This record gives sequence, structure tokens and C-alpha cells, in this order.
Amino acid sequence: MKNFRELKVWQKAHSLTLDVYKATGQYPKNEQFGLTSQTRRAAASIPANIAEDCGRSGDAELGRFLNIAMGSASELEYHLLLGHDLEILAEQDYQKLNNDVIEIKRMLTGFIKKLRTNR
Repeated sequence: MKNFRELKVWQKAHSLTLDVYKATGQYPKNEQFGLTSQTRRAAASIPANIAEDCGRSGDAELGRFLNIAMGSASELEYHLLLGHDLEILAEQDYQKLNNDVIEIKRMLTGFIKKLRTNR
């Protein structure tokens, strides 16, 4: 069993989630149960899946949850783009959050490749 808090990718994903919550707090009230909720859920799903797979045994399960986290990162990437294109997510926030998502996806890709190599 691994301590997820020690993983750099989890730390980065957790920080991103906190930033997403702050940024989406500025979204219009009529998006509270729409884009705000979906964006936050996708963001929180990334570190949650990393944490969940650290509580399991075996690299096969770890790889599965990392792939789920990758899917959530891609979903978040789209929700951020949508918020930006709808002009409810400021350009500066979009650039920072999008860059962070891309970095997390790279980190997850590296982690997944490492697991496959160690099999």
C-alpha cells in the first residue's frame, strides 16, 4: 500500500482541484448544477482515483485507476475549454489551469508507462 500524499502527481492534482474550485466559484449561479458541478467533479476525480488505487494492491489495479484519472483529466481539460469559450472562465485562469492539467496528464502517462515496464 502506497501513501498517495507522497506522490507528486497526486499533490499536483490536489492543488489543481483546489484551484478549480476557486475559479469556478466565479461562475454564474445558473451554472451551479451544470458546468460548475461537472468541472469540479472532473477535477476532484483525478486525485481521488490516484488515492483509491494507492489503497489497493497490485500494479494492474493501479494502472486501471491511473487510466481513470487520465480520463477525468481529459474531461476537465474540455470543461475548462468550454468555460473559457463561454467567457465565464477568465483567460488567465484558463491558461494556468489548462497548463496544470496538461502537466498532470504527462505525469500520469509517465507513471502508467513505468508500471507497464515493471511488469
